[in-house]
Amino acid sequence: MRHGRRQQMAESDAARADRKKTRSLARISGLAAFSFAAMLVYGGALLLTHPQTPLPPAWNPVQPLLVADPVTPITGWKLSRTASDAGLCTAALATAAEATRMPPLEETEACFIPDRVSLSNVGAASLAPVETSCATALHMAMWERHTVQPAAEALLGQPVRAIQHIGSYNCRLMRTTGGTSSRFSTHATASAMDVSGFGLADGSRISLLADWEGDGPKAAFLRRVRDGACDWFGLTLSPDYNRLHADHFHLQVPGWGGCR
Repeated sequence: MRHGRRQQMAESDAARADRKKTRSLARISGLAAFSFAAMLVYGGALLLTHPQTPLPPAWNPVQPLLVADPVTPITGWKLSRTASDAGLCTAALATAAEATRMPPLEETEACFIPDRVSLSNVGAASLAPVETSCATALHMAMWERHTVQPAAEALLGQPVRAIQHIGSYNCRLMRTTGGTSSRFSTHATASAMDVSGFGLADGSRISLLADWEGDGPKAAFLRRVRDGACDWFGLTLSPDYNRLHADHFHLQVPGWGGCR
């Protein structure tokens, strides 16, 4: 029996030694994994912030949004982040539009523009000067650069030189086919722009009211820029939505991705 107890004690000591060794190895492995993760984070930070980083600005989340940059999977995130910050928005807009900063507007508790600008040009297209929010102006600039001009060149063989609109800011309630709503329109905060047509380089014009229907290049252009607007705005409404939009696109920054 003594021999058996000695054997059991030896086995217990060996088991404890194995457990201790296992715990030590686990701690070492944990420290190694933590060190490796820290090195990855540090290396990633250097990759993003180093002046000579090989990562292109359009792919770099710490670099400011440039409207002219190619579209990447993080462009939408960069646009949302930039548009929600007045300073970042103003800086981005300065590279892609003619917009004059204006004092904030507060007409009522429901009607106001905290980051008000007077917009008269986006990219290669002029606009009749319009008071709007910096965020709306920036989304317009992205749409003009990455949707409107490519569609015009592809379908019409020439660039757009003017974007016609029927306004942005309007202190009013929403309009519906059933009458006036009790809710304020997003126009009350200049969070939307109503676009009615386009002027081309050769002097010809395209209007939603006259050219939406049909199978020609003008109708195809209007549908393509409507579809493209859905990539840049939270809500896009067109003549396909209802009769109230027969003559314009409603391009709204906030929204749930509606595209009609």
